[in-house]
Amino acid sequence: MEKNLEFPDLLRLIDERSTAFRAVVAAAPGLDAQVPTCPGWTLLDLVKHLGGGDRFWAAIVGAGSADAPPAEAVAARAALEVPQEREALLAWLEASTQLLLGALRAAGPESGCWTWWPASQSPQTAGGTARHRVQETAVHTYDAQLAGGTLQPLPVELALDGVEEFLFTVCATPSAWPHKPTAFDFHAAEGRSWRLTVDGDGARITRIPAPTAATGEDSDAAGASVHGTASELVLYLYDRIQADSLHVDGDAGLLDLLRAWEPEEK
Repeated sequence: MEKNLEFPDLLRLIDERSTAFRAVVAAAPGLDAQVPTCPGWTLLDLVKHLGGGDRFWAAIVGAGSADAPPAEAVAARAALEVPQEREALLAWLEASTQLLLGALRAAGPESGCWTWWPASQSPQTAGGTARHRVQETAVHTYDAQLAGGTLQPLPVELALDGVEEFLFTVCATPSAWPHKPTAFDFHAAEGRSWRLTVDGDGARITRIPAPTAATGEDSDAAGASVHGTASELVLYLYDRIQADSLHVDGDAGLLDLLRAWEPEEK
Protein backbone atom coordinates (compact mmCIF):
# COMPACT_ATOMS: atom_id res chain seq x y z
CA MET A 1 0.00 0.00 0.00
CA GLU A 2 1.32 3.43 -0.94
CA LYS A 3 2.68 5.63 1.83
CA ASN A 4 1.80 9.25 2.45
CA LEU A 5 4.22 11.90 1.26
CA GLU A 6 7.12 12.43 3.66
CA PHE A 7 7.45 15.72 5.56
CA PRO A 8 10.34 17.04 3.38
CA ASP A 9 8.22 16.33 0.29
CA LEU A 10 5.35 18.33 1.75
CA LEU A 11 7.64 21.30 2.39
CA ARG A 12 9.04 21.02 -1.13
CA LEU A 13 5.55 20.99 -2.63
CA ILE A 14 4.45 24.02 -0.61
CA ASP A 15 7.49 25.85 -1.94
CA GLU A 16 6.95 24.66 -5.53
CA ARG A 17 3.25 25.52 -5.65
CA SER A 18 3.87 28.88 -4.00
CA THR A 19 6.50 29.62 -6.64
CA ALA A 20 4.03 28.65 -9.37
CA PHE A 21 1.40 30.89 -7.77
CA ARG A 22 3.78 33.87 -7.73
CA ALA A 23 4.65 33.24 -11.38
CA VAL A 24 0.99 33.63 -12.32
CA VAL A 25 0.71 36.83 -10.29
CA ALA A 26 3.87 38.22 -11.89
CA ALA A 27 2.61 37.52 -15.43
CA ALA A 28 -1.03 38.54 -14.99
CA PRO A 29 -2.16 41.62 -16.95
CA GLY A 30 -3.52 43.14 -13.75
CA LEU A 31 -4.16 42.34 -10.11
CA ASP A 32 -7.82 43.21 -10.59
CA ALA A 33 -8.42 40.11 -12.74
CA GLN A 34 -11.49 38.21 -11.56
CA VAL A 35 -11.06 34.69 -10.16
CA PRO A 36 -13.92 32.58 -11.60
CA THR A 37 -13.62 29.83 -8.99
CA CYS A 38 -13.70 32.34 -6.11
CA PRO A 39 -16.73 34.50 -6.97
CA GLY A 40 -16.28 38.15 -6.09
CA TRP A 41 -12.53 37.84 -5.61
CA THR A 42 -9.80 39.48 -7.64
CA LEU A 43 -6.30 38.11 -8.04
CA LEU A 44 -5.18 40.59 -5.38
CA ASP A 45 -7.78 39.16 -2.98
CA LEU A 46 -6.45 35.67 -3.67
CA VAL A 47 -2.87 36.79 -2.98
CA LYS A 48 -3.96 38.34 0.31
CA HIS A 49 -5.81 35.15 1.28
CA LEU A 50 -2.95 32.78 0.48
CA GLY A 51 -0.17 34.92 1.95
CA GLY A 52 -2.24 35.78 5.00
CA GLY A 53 -2.98 32.08 5.45
CA ASP A 54 0.73 31.23 5.33
CA ARG A 55 1.44 33.76 8.08
CA PHE A 56 -1.55 32.62 10.14
CA TRP A 57 -0.51 28.96 10.05
CA ALA A 58 3.13 29.85 10.72
CA ALA A 59 2.01 31.44 13.98
CA ILE A 60 -0.20 28.46 14.84
CA VAL A 61 2.59 25.93 14.25
CA GLY A 62 5.02 28.08 16.21
CA ALA A 63 2.67 28.24 19.20
CA GLY A 64 2.61 24.45 19.62
CA SER A 65 -0.27 22.46 21.12
CA ALA A 66 -3.26 24.66 21.97
CA ASP A 67 -7.03 24.68 22.15
CA ALA A 68 -7.33 27.70 19.87
CA PRO A 69 -5.18 29.68 17.44
CA PRO A 70 -3.07 32.44 19.04
CA ALA A 71 -5.14 35.57 19.61
CA GLU A 72 -2.39 37.69 18.08
CA ALA A 73 -2.50 35.63 14.88
CA VAL A 74 -6.27 35.96 14.65
CA ALA A 75 -6.07 39.72 15.14
CA ALA A 76 -3.23 40.07 12.62
CA ARG A 77 -5.17 38.18 9.98
CA ALA A 78 -8.29 40.27 10.53
CA ALA A 79 -6.30 43.50 10.17
CA LEU A 80 -4.08 42.30 7.32
CA GLU A 81 -3.01 44.86 4.72
CA VAL A 82 -0.87 43.94 1.73
CA PRO A 83 1.28 45.99 -0.66
CA GLN A 84 -0.59 47.27 -3.70
CA GLU A 85 2.45 47.53 -5.97
CA ARG A 86 3.18 44.25 -7.74
CA GLU A 87 6.90 43.79 -6.96
CA ALA A 88 6.39 44.60 -3.30
CA LEU A 89 3.36 42.30 -3.21
CA LEU A 90 5.35 39.42 -4.68
CA ALA A 91 8.13 39.96 -2.15
CA TRP A 92 5.57 39.96 0.67
CA LEU A 93 4.02 36.76 -0.68
CA GLU A 94 7.38 34.99 -0.89
CA ALA A 95 8.25 36.12 2.64
CA SER A 96 4.89 34.74 3.82
CA THR A 97 5.69 31.31 2.38
CA GLN A 98 9.14 31.32 3.94
CA LEU A 99 7.64 32.15 7.35
CA LEU A 100 5.40 29.11 7.07
CA LEU A 101 8.19 26.82 5.87
CA GLY A 102 10.50 28.07 8.60
CA ALA A 103 7.91 27.40 11.30
CA LEU A 104 7.23 23.91 9.96
CA ARG A 105 10.92 23.02 9.78
CA ALA A 106 11.54 24.31 13.30
CA ALA A 107 8.58 22.37 14.72
CA GLY A 108 9.06 19.05 12.94
CA PRO A 109 6.23 16.82 11.71
CA GLU A 110 5.17 15.35 15.08
CA SER A 111 4.86 18.64 16.95
CA GLY A 112 1.29 19.28 18.09
CA CYS A 113 -0.63 22.43 17.17
CA TRP A 114 -4.18 23.70 16.95
CA THR A 115 -6.15 22.76 13.83
CA TRP A 116 -9.78 23.11 12.86
CA TRP A 117 -10.09 19.34 12.25
CA PRO A 118 -9.93 17.70 15.72
CA ALA A 119 -12.61 15.11 14.93
CA SER A 120 -11.16 14.07 11.56
CA GLN A 121 -8.74 11.30 10.60
CA SER A 122 -5.90 13.81 10.16
CA PRO A 123 -3.47 14.54 13.02
CA GLN A 124 -3.36 17.86 14.84
CA THR A 125 0.34 18.28 14.17
CA ALA A 126 2.73 20.37 12.12
CA GLY A 127 2.88 17.44 9.68
CA GLY A 128 -0.90 17.41 9.32
CA THR A 129 -0.85 21.17 8.83
CA ALA A 130 1.82 20.91 6.14
CA ARG A 131 -0.14 18.22 4.32
CA HIS A 132 -3.29 20.35 4.28
CA ARG A 133 -1.39 23.50 3.38
CA VAL A 134 0.05 21.80 0.31
CA GLN A 135 -3.45 21.28 -0.99
CA GLU A 136 -4.70 24.77 -0.18
CA THR A 137 -1.71 26.24 -2.00
CA ALA A 138 -2.15 23.92 -4.97
CA VAL A 139 -5.86 24.62 -5.38
CA HIS A 140 -5.36 28.37 -5.09
CA THR A 141 -2.58 28.14 -7.67
CA TYR A 142 -5.16 26.51 -9.94
CA ASP A 143 -7.53 29.41 -9.15
CA ALA A 144 -4.85 31.93 -10.06
CA GLN A 145 -3.98 30.09 -13.26
CA LEU A 146 -7.63 30.07 -14.26
CA ALA A 147 -7.80 33.82 -13.71
CA GLY A 148 -4.59 34.30 -15.68
CA GLY A 149 -5.47 31.97 -18.54
CA THR A 150 -2.55 29.58 -17.95
CA LEU A 151 -4.44 26.58 -16.55
CA GLN A 152 -2.50 23.39 -15.74
CA PRO A 153 -3.49 20.16 -13.98
CA LEU A 154 -2.22 19.58 -10.44
CA PRO A 155 1.06 17.63 -10.25
CA VAL A 156 0.33 13.89 -9.92
CA GLU A 157 2.17 13.19 -6.63
CA LEU A 158 0.45 16.15 -5.02
CA ALA A 159 -2.98 15.29 -6.35
CA LEU A 160 -2.81 11.63 -5.31
CA ASP A 161 -2.05 12.71 -1.76
CA GLY A 162 -4.65 15.43 -2.04
CA VAL A 163 -7.60 13.11 -2.61
CA GLU A 164 -6.85 11.26 0.60
CA GLU A 165 -5.98 14.42 2.53
CA PHE A 166 -9.32 16.00 1.65
CA LEU A 167 -11.27 12.89 2.60
CA PHE A 168 -9.36 12.40 5.86
CA THR A 169 -9.50 16.07 6.89
CA VAL A 170 -12.74 17.46 5.51
CA CYS A 171 -15.05 14.45 5.22
CA ALA A 172 -14.19 12.26 8.21
CA THR A 173 -16.47 12.99 11.18
CA PRO A 174 -18.21 11.23 14.08
CA SER A 175 -21.46 13.04 13.25
CA ALA A 176 -24.21 10.71 12.09
CA TRP A 177 -24.99 10.58 8.36
CA PRO A 178 -28.66 11.69 8.15
CA HIS A 179 -29.55 9.39 5.25
CA LYS A 180 -29.51 5.67 4.45
CA PRO A 181 -26.01 4.24 5.08
CA THR A 182 -23.92 4.02 1.95
CA ALA A 183 -20.39 4.33 0.62
CA PHE A 184 -18.62 6.48 -1.94
CA ASP A 185 -15.62 5.16 -3.84
CA PHE A 186 -13.06 7.47 -5.44
CA HIS A 187 -10.82 5.96 -8.10
CA ALA A 188 -7.81 7.86 -9.44
CA ALA A 189 -6.71 6.91 -12.94
CA GLU A 190 -3.14 6.75 -11.62
CA GLY A 191 -4.01 3.61 -9.63
CA ARG A 192 -5.17 4.56 -6.15
CA SER A 193 -8.65 4.25 -4.64
CA TRP A 194 -10.47 5.23 -1.44
CA ARG A 195 -13.82 4.42 0.16
CA LEU A 196 -15.83 6.92 2.19
CA THR A 197 -18.35 5.04 4.34
CA VAL A 198 -21.22 7.04 5.86
CA ASP A 199 -23.74 5.78 8.41
CA GLY A 200 -25.04 6.45 11.91
CA ASP A 201 -21.49 6.38 13.29
CA GLY A 202 -20.34 9.18 11.00
CA ALA A 203 -17.96 9.18 8.04
CA ARG A 204 -14.67 7.31 7.81
CA ILE A 205 -12.21 6.68 5.02
CA THR A 206 -10.14 3.65 4.05
CA ARG A 207 -7.84 2.88 1.18
CA ILE A 208 -9.13 0.13 -1.10
CA PRO A 209 -7.56 -1.80 -3.98
CA ALA A 210 -7.87 -0.04 -7.29
CA PRO A 211 -10.08 -1.87 -9.81
CA THR A 212 -8.28 -3.52 -12.70
CA ALA A 213 -9.38 -4.92 -16.04
CA ALA A 214 -9.09 -8.40 -14.54
CA THR A 215 -10.93 -7.78 -11.26
CA GLY A 216 -13.39 -5.11 -12.35
CA GLU A 217 -15.35 -3.23 -9.70
CA ASP A 218 -17.98 -4.47 -7.29
CA SER A 219 -20.77 -2.10 -8.25
CA ASP A 220 -22.87 -3.22 -5.25
CA ALA A 221 -20.28 -2.17 -2.69
CA ALA A 222 -20.66 1.59 -3.11
CA GLY A 223 -23.68 3.76 -3.68
CA ALA A 224 -21.64 5.93 -6.03
CA SER A 225 -18.18 5.53 -7.54
CA VAL A 226 -16.27 8.49 -8.95
CA HIS A 227 -13.54 7.98 -11.54
CA GLY A 228 -11.06 10.57 -12.84
CA THR A 229 -7.47 11.63 -12.74
CA ALA A 230 -6.14 12.50 -9.30
CA SER A 231 -6.09 16.16 -10.32
CA GLU A 232 -9.72 16.02 -11.41
CA LEU A 233 -10.76 14.31 -8.17
CA VAL A 234 -9.08 16.96 -6.02
CA LEU A 235 -10.60 19.77 -8.05
CA TYR A 236 -14.02 18.12 -7.79
CA LEU A 237 -13.71 17.68 -4.02
CA TYR A 238 -12.75 21.36 -3.68
CA ASP A 239 -15.75 22.31 -5.83
CA ARG A 240 -13.62 23.63 -8.69
CA ILE A 241 -15.14 21.33 -11.29
CA GLN A 242 -18.52 19.58 -11.38
CA ALA A 243 -19.32 15.87 -11.22
CA ASP A 244 -20.23 15.85 -14.91
CA SER A 245 -16.52 16.39 -15.63
CA LEU A 246 -15.89 12.92 -14.17
CA HIS A 247 -17.21 9.40 -14.72
CA VAL A 248 -19.73 8.39 -12.06
CA ASP A 249 -21.10 4.88 -11.55
CA GLY A 250 -24.11 4.23 -9.35
CA ASP A 251 -26.44 6.86 -7.92
CA ALA A 252 -25.00 10.27 -8.80
CA GLY A 253 -27.67 11.91 -6.64
CA LEU A 254 -25.85 10.63 -3.56
CA LEU A 255 -23.00 12.99 -4.41
CA ASP A 256 -25.41 15.92 -4.09
CA LEU A 257 -26.39 14.67 -0.62
CA LEU A 258 -22.75 14.38 0.35
CA ARG A 259 -21.91 17.88 -0.85
CA ALA A 260 -24.94 19.35 0.96
CA TRP A 261 -24.19 17.56 4.24
CA GLU A 262 -23.02 19.80 7.07
CA PRO A 263 -22.01 17.60 10.03
CA GLU A 264 -22.70 19.11 13.44
CA GLU A 265 -19.24 18.23 14.73
CA LYS A 266 -15.98 18.40 12.79
